[in-house]
Amino acid sequence: MKRQERAVRDGAGDTVFSRIASGQKMSMERFSDYVAEIATEAGFNHYLLAEFPRGDRSGFVSNYLVGNWPQELVNFYEEADLFYCCKLIAALKRTAMPVFCDNPPFESAAANQENQQLTTLFRVHGLKSTFAFALHDMHLRQYVFVFSGDRVRLTRAEAMEHVFRAMEFLELYGQQNPPELPTESLSSREVECLRWSAAGKSSEEIAIILDLSAHTVVGYLKSAMRKLDSVNRMQAIARAFRYRLL
Repeated sequence: MKRQERAVRDGAGDTVFSRIASGQKMSMERFSDYVAEIATEAGFNHYLLAEFPRGDRSGFVSNYLVGNWPQELVNFYEEADLFYCCKLIAALKRTAMPVFCDNPPFESAAANQENQQLTTLFRVHGLKSTFAFALHDMHLRQYVFVFSGDRVRLTRAEAMEHVFRAMEFLELYGQQNPPELPTESLSSREVECLRWSAAGKSSEEIAIILDLSAHTVVGYLKSAMRKLDSVNRMQAIARAFRYRLL
């Protein structure tokens, strides 16, 4: 067995096999160029890298990172507001494997009049078949890679190479783009109270669990809300999850 194949089999993290040096600094333009290279090498004309849509940020443009979709297509898709509920995202939520679609998968999973118009528009711009997959970086932020064009389904080896190249990209992208953190650190007690609050416990119940007074628990939660710049507990919990504090 070849050394590289053995290393891949054993899960070795030897950077000798990475096409990107881990300490290499890259601009956002270079990041875009690298994703473009991945697309070109696999025979795709169009590419898109976006953060996986979530409840508090579901729009297309707000999640868009790099890509070469025609501006007309970007504008139309943002106005249609279908990214979070399109067939592609629905498919990626059901599997950890890459998906290949012979038809544009960007229309809504629900039948509506916009679907046919969208499919036609994507085809006019050359986005006929699509290969896509979801990956997360070392900070557990999830992304969707989308490559479109006019090519046949990738072989297993091609798909594996494609996904591995994207993993290399995310390794460096994650290193150079650390997650946003609260301006003020939360104490262990504040995090503990938020965690129990997220589990549906009231201040009185949390007080019993932690052997504290209800007044003290409320104080911890208010402090956590202030540090997370939140107006209520639910928003504080959502932001704590986003910051990976819970």
